[in-house]
Amino acid sequence: MRRRHLPAVLTAAVAPAALAQTLVTDAALDAAAGALTGLPGETALLLEAEGPKGRIRVAHREGAPVFVGSVIKTFILAAYLKAVEDGRLSLSEPLPVDDDVRSPVSPVFGALTGTAPAVVALEAMITHSDNTGTDMAIRRVTPAAVRALIAARGLAGTRIPDSTRIMVSALAGAPPGVDLGWAGIQALDRGAPMPSPRTPINDVSTMVSTGLDMIAWYDFVLAGRFFAKPETLATFKRIQSMATAMPEVAPPDVIAYGKGGSITWNGAQAMAVAGQMVAGPVRATFFYGVNWVGDDASMPRVAAAAVEQFRIVLTRTLAVLG
Repeated sequence: MRRRHLPAVLTAAVAPAALAQTLVTDAALDAAAGALTGLPGETALLLEAEGPKGRIRVAHREGAPVFVGSVIKTFILAAYLKAVEDGRLSLSEPLPVDDDVRSPVSPVFGALTGTAPAVVALEAMITHSDNTGTDMAIRRVTPAAVRALIAARGLAGTRIPDSTRIMVSALAGAPPGVDLGWAGIQALDRGAPMPSPRTPINDVSTMVSTGLDMIAWYDFVLAGRFFAKPETLATFKRIQSMATAMPEVAPPDVIAYGKGGSITWNGAQAMAVAGQMVAGPVRATFFYGVNWVGDDASMPRVAAAAVEQFRIVLTRTLAVLG
């Protein structure tokens, strides 16, 4: 049990009348959290949960900036659905799929040309983390609208790129705001030189957030305080529950809404997950991120360890509070 990584890992945060029902410590949860924060590199963890037996808060570097990758796509989804709710956009609108918007890591749209309904682009963005779908969506709703949403919520530790392709361009050393284009991205994939590559966390274009920001966001949006119409929230939940990371980290038969993200870039590795699980009366909002330096072969090993321990954390949370 690596307590040195987790000062005050478990803390009670309930009214005095409920103290008798609050589990302040749990050895299995402590051990799993310690394993997560003890992975190589810089880690951050925040879990806030409540249930019939009280509350638990597990925290480690919860305010630290972490490269979270596709975790930020929740904000693009929310901004798009809000624009639909307000009558400014439509989920059925056909969005172009072509080389003007094509981006690497695109399992759905990568080989396609034509159009696709906006809702399909949003689903591909969350379910399969399709970056072409992401850039289709953010181009239509605009990066400014997404940043305005983030700013309105006071999420000062969160940064998004203008598009995933512009971020890749920046990582390869392109000047701020410059898009290398699909031909330029393909050249990088073939081994074109990068004179001045940037690290994933940089001052030009990145995907960064904190545990505090992500917990605050999911608590707010899933409580129905962002969308005006219940049907918009239902669509948001439906799409967020489709993210492949959710059944990987949540206990069996437990619904979870959220998004995972990762990157392997020039010797830098990162993975993260954020969201909320709901199991009867137990609700747990969570964030975990790890950034490290290592070869590409380290990604599946670290990712597997993180997923395993995070599933234990959420499973124990359910057992402790349910």
